[in-house]
Amino acid sequence: MKLNEIQSTDGSRRERKRLGCGNGSGQGKTGGRGHKGQKSRSGGKVMRGFEGGQMPLIRRLPKRGFTPLSRNTFQIVNVADLVKFEANATVDALSLYEAGLIRNAVDSVKLLGDGTISVALNVHVTSVTGAAKDKIESAGGKVQLVEVA
Repeated sequence: MKLNEIQSTDGSRRERKRLGCGNGSGQGKTGGRGHKGQKSRSGGKVMRGFEGGQMPLIRRLPKRGFTPLSRNTFQIVNVADLVKFEANATVDALSLYEAGLIRNAVDSVKLLGDGTISVALNVHVTSVTGAAKDKIESAGGKVQLVEVA
């Protein structure tokens, strides 16, 4: 196969409409815009959400709540999820990501205390609950808090 031999598949390309090229073309006179009105004029655009002068939906619905810009979002991992790791392994954001337990290795990770663990692990996370810390330390592991980059 050569670049000059490549052809597009049938039906994937269509010629553009030639507007205003006489009545015989089927798109003459008004050029597919109909008669009169805002959308038939040049430059006549209707803003997004405009409902013909009626109070728009976005203004009719009540506004509730507040989302602070500095909100901390955590990726959640439970103690029960750590059974994938071998004894004395170092568990950090990168190893959790490679194990498929979190979405990415950059955001904050919080360890929750749901489940049990029997192997000693060295855990490096951004945040940890008291129950999770107790369970890991009772299994012989260590918990170290790290700052998010």
